[in-house]
Amino acid sequence: MERLADRVAVVTGAASGIGRALAATLANERMKVVMADVEPGALAAAARDLAGRGAEVLAVETDVTRQEQVDALARRALDAFGAVHVVCNNAGVFAGGLSWSQPLEDYRWVLGVNMWGVIHGIRTFVPILLQQDEGHVVNTASMAALTANPYAAAYHMSKHAVLALSEVLYHELRSQGAKVGVSAVCPEAVATHIDHAERNRPVELRRPAGAGTGPDVELVDGAIRAAVAGGISPDVIAARALRAIREDRFYVLSDDDAWRRSASSRLEDVRLVRNPVLVPPV
Repeated sequence: MERLADRVAVVTGAASGIGRALAATLANERMKVVMADVEPGALAAAARDLAGRGAEVLAVETDVTRQEQVDALARRALDAFGAVHVVCNNAGVFAGGLSWSQPLEDYRWVLGVNMWGVIHGIRTFVPILLQQDEGHVVNTASMAALTANPYAAAYHMSKHAVLALSEVLYHELRSQGAKVGVSAVCPEAVATHIDHAERNRPVELRRPAGAGTGPDVELVDGAIRAAVAGGISPDVIAARALRAIREDRFYVLSDDDAWRRSASSRLEDVRLVRNPVLVPPV
């Protein structure tokens, strides 16, 4: 999509991090922006900030794990602006630990937001884009979609699923000759608040007493905090996504050499049919 001005973007996970940066970047292109997030206070503050800079903004509290709420988000966007042109399925969370001892609540929460949130977004918005015969879908995956490192099974699974779904969607749309683009954003470590994602975990999916503790959890939690503290600005990721929308480019990958080496090593494992070699990205 080359012309973005006066068109409409929907961004999930828009109250902070990459989502907030995407919303601001698209607003700077004079798009009307629908900001969705499960955290109402932070969402309202982010929307006020963007509106204060002259953007036309609609904030809609949304739990992307629930299809009916994503459907409602689309209705609010259409009622307010009459169309949707760019959809950023971006909401994401993290929880780590050993794959066999990590509580099921972690799997359900991480897969619910990271994977099902994208599924719901595609099911809701792609038919709208097809009806318009124009649009672009941006799915936030991760370089974790191209690697496999210990102590983060649920997160890696969710991001692998997002990338696979995005690739399938791309092929399906191209096979139908649809004028709807797809981009999969696979960033390296980013300075977001994902290390504090627990603040938005539903009560029914909280870890049971005593679960999710131990040296493995401490190790991965410390690694995530360090990665976030040293991560690149979300604005960099948003700028990459914007270029991908304009250029109709699918893969939006990390510029970080360590992440690229880790991903390349995994692809070589498959090509050479060798046992997995661990090349940590950090």
